Amino acid sequence: MAEGEINWIKAMDPRYSKLNLLLLAVPITFYFAYVSHDQTAAFFASMVAIMPLALLMGHATEEIALRTSDSIGGLLNATFGNAAELIIAAFAIWAAYKAGAGSETATVMVHIVQASLIGSILGNLLLVMGLAFVWGGIHHKVQTFNETQFLANSSLLLLAVITLVVPTVYHLTVGGDEGTEGVESLSRAAAIILLGMYILFLLFQLGTHSDLFATDGSHDEEPKMTKRDSVILLVVATLFVSWMAEILVHSLEEAASEVGLSHLFIGVILVPLFGNAAEHFTAVTVAGKDKMDLSFAIAIGSSTQIAVFVAPLMVVFAWMLGVGLTFEFGTLETVAAFLAVLLANAIAADGKSNWLEGAMLLGAYAVLGLAFWFHP
Repeated sequence: MAEGEINWIKAMDPRYSKLNLLLLAVPITFYFAYVSHDQTAAFFASMVAIMPLALLMGHATEEIALRTSDSIGGLLNATFGNAAELIIAAFAIWAAYKAGAGSETATVMVHIVQASLIGSILGNLLLVMGLAFVWGGIHHKVQTFNETQFLANSSLLLLAVITLVVPTVYHLTVGGDEGTEGVESLSRAAAIILLGMYILFLLFQLGTHSDLFATDGSHDEEPKMTKRDSVILLVVATLFVSWMAEILVHSLEEAASEVGLSHLFIGVILVPLFGNAAEHFTAVTVAGKDKMDLSFAIAIGSSTQIAVFVAPLMVVFAWMLGVGLTFEFGTLETVAAFLAVLLANAIAADGKSNWLEGAMLLGAYAVLGLAFWFHP
């Protein structure tokens, strides 16, 4: 092994990264889920366990991306950037399918998926961008970033959020069974359109106009793992995330009932917070190093991927299984997502950031978080 090179086992060593200490949550989750049958403890332990596993997935993906072209590397990062979120949503939809249409479990799982998708957008735009602005602003008075990259992502994100809002408005104007059937058809058509837009966006970002998305050189580094070790780490981490996600989904209803948390709060705040924690940590850390292009690529890029890739993909997946997942969100979730996109666009439109703007974003996230906390 060359000097400075690590294998996939060392990548999980707590001595290599202190965050790997959280991997202890994996056997703890196993104990609560299969030995003591404490579903509430298993739920919270599985959320903690997903954090370091998602970080390992991101690390492995980045190692593989460093050995490929910029286009392929960008596609890999786009695909696996929200893998934990996608896996959790997929297991929830599968649980709804197994429970049967019309059952209480199916209804809860569909609401959890919808809430987690909105929560991921809110978390990335308000919490992550806010923390990145504050942490970067503490170390640097004013920071700048690639306006073209931000505007391209934010414009697509605004289009996606409008698409997510339309089915809700449609059902408010067309009630009854006709409105319900129309929302399902509209959501499925919108999902296909959004997936098409995502493909066009990737072509624009990674192909025809890749020069406009050039970063600040933060990716100019050598791989620390062999391709074989990177692939093994990615497979192992993905399998463990899938396992933890299955336990999380299975224990969610009982944990929510016992602790007294609403399904809406769990979906909008807790699941995205833990599922994307590793990605959040990276975005804030690089902001402190004045690498705002990379920080924005993570925060805004992740929100865009959720809105135009993960959300429509889950609608199509649910459609294939006969599960009634649509883009019809609750009024509070719809308004929150729309306001978050507008606020983020307004604050970052000048291509500069400081700690006060970050505090404003965090304040908005706190207010919305309280609204979901008090929501019955």
